[in-house]
Amino acid sequence: MSADHETDVVVIGAGQAGLSAAYFLHRAGLRGDTGFVVLDHGKRAGGAWQYRWPSLRMDRVHGVHDLPGLRLAEVPGASDPDRPAAEVMADYFAEYERVFDLPVRRPVSVRAVSRTPDGRFLVDSAGEAWSARGVINATGTWDKPFWPYYPGRETFRGRQLHTADYTGPAPLAGAHVVVVGGGTSAVQLLTEIADVAEGTTWVTRRPPVFHEGEFTPEYGRKVVAAVDARVREGRPPGSVVGVTGLTLTQQVRAARDSGVLVRHPMFERITPGGVRWADGREQRADVILWATGFRAALDHLAPLRLRGPGGGIRMDGTRVVGQPRLRLVGYGPSASTVGASRAGREAVRGLLAELGS
Repeated sequence: MSADHETDVVVIGAGQAGLSAAYFLHRAGLRGDTGFVVLDHGKRAGGAWQYRWPSLRMDRVHGVHDLPGLRLAEVPGASDPDRPAAEVMADYFAEYERVFDLPVRRPVSVRAVSRTPDGRFLVDSAGEAWSARGVINATGTWDKPFWPYYPGRETFRGRQLHTADYTGPAPLAGAHVVVVGGGTSAVQLLTEIADVAEGTTWVTRRPPVFHEGEFTPEYGRKVVAAVDARVREGRPPGSVVGVTGLTLTQQVRAARDSGVLVRHPMFERITPGGVRWADGREQRADVILWATGFRAALDHLAPLRLRGPGGGIRMDGTRVVGQPRLRLVGYGPSASTVGASRAGREAVRGLLAELGS
């Protein structure tokens, strides 16, 4: 297959990590489509933020970090705590692309990335293909919701949905909802669903650990280091909340004190009318909400055969070990806003050094 365009660097994804990388490529002097291009499958700016449920307001979002060169507070309306986070962050990302004149092309869904005989990358989409000297992949996780399998799931007569499908608490009014998952999203959804539901049941594989105190930069670095150690060994990154714990915000504390956040161990199977534990105890349910997280959206990189025997990708920072001129950002330790901007800078520095720029 021949390429329709040639460029030095292709950035795949225009979320937090992708825009950070694009900023540092721009600052390094690469210009226009021949210098670098950002391919984003979204119909508009905003990355994964644009798909968050409408009831997630800015006053309930924590851990949002500024993109390099433009603070979120500088965008009109960003300081309004009642605005939906999806709306605010989409405006922020759009303004960021405009201010720095970033060459974002959308909607472009990358189908495959492969090597050509001369060692370049061929980045193929449904309509066009790009030939590049280097690739920075920043596709994140939102496109790969994780649905764990439990016996009897196919027999359940109620509704099953994932965090990615959640649009707000209103459709769950009057229902008994079983929320599965021990992450921040599960806790946020529980606290708002409980206001309208007939009842809620919270189920996790491991007992939740609540993090007291401020999420300091020092603590953030420890979290990043723990996940980084896993990917350096070629293991899957694992759950970030397994390292960070759950931040005990004012809302979370109130929900815990009111009895909403009463955790139950994982059930053994799903029945037509609910869930059942190994000891025979059952819970009737109208809805099962799987707040079970996401996996890295890397299917388009399959031709490069990056994964090891355990399913992980061996990394050295943002560099994929054994794959010259390929960087992953938004994977492993940079799969959060706290690590995305730093990873974008690191990826660009390393990649340009490999390219001799």
